[in-house]
Amino acid sequence: MTKKAAEKIKQAFGRMKVDVYDLGNATLEDMRKYKNLIFGTSAWGIGEMQDDWENFIDNLNDLDFSGRKVALFGLGDQKEYPESFVDGLGTLYCRLPDKSLVVGKWPIDDYDFYFSLANKDGEFVGLVLDEHNQKKETEDRIKKWVAILKKEFV
Repeated sequence: MTKKAAEKIKQAFGRMKVDVYDLGNATLEDMRKYKNLIFGTSAWGIGEMQDDWENFIDNLNDLDFSGRKVALFGLGDQKEYPESFVDGLGTLYCRLPDKSLVVGKWPIDDYDFYFSLANKDGEFVGLVLDEHNQKKETEDRIKKWVAILKKEFV
């Protein structure tokens, strides 16, 4: 589902050049080519970050984030896991070496959950998608989020 969401995000950017990488095959050299980065993750188990991120996240300490902006998106299931909704996204955010570069925060309105590590100061640290319970909202949410990113990624 994360790969499908990444492809939809890419399409929403229209003519802007956007490349999608599978983190399992991505390298820091791949990331160094870009001024703007979008990282996506699903939540596995009870809110854990996806395994590829667990294996890669510490490598981000070796990436020079100067002059870069980072946007995040995450997938989760708010009905099945309302106490750990999109915690993988929150963990990814927490493990970033420089949180001041994160753009594209997302409102927590229209979601029904008890707790989320991705909720910082009353908003999500990035776009949140729930393909299990709110699939109909995905296209519109992506469209609105990408519009925000287009303004931030200048």
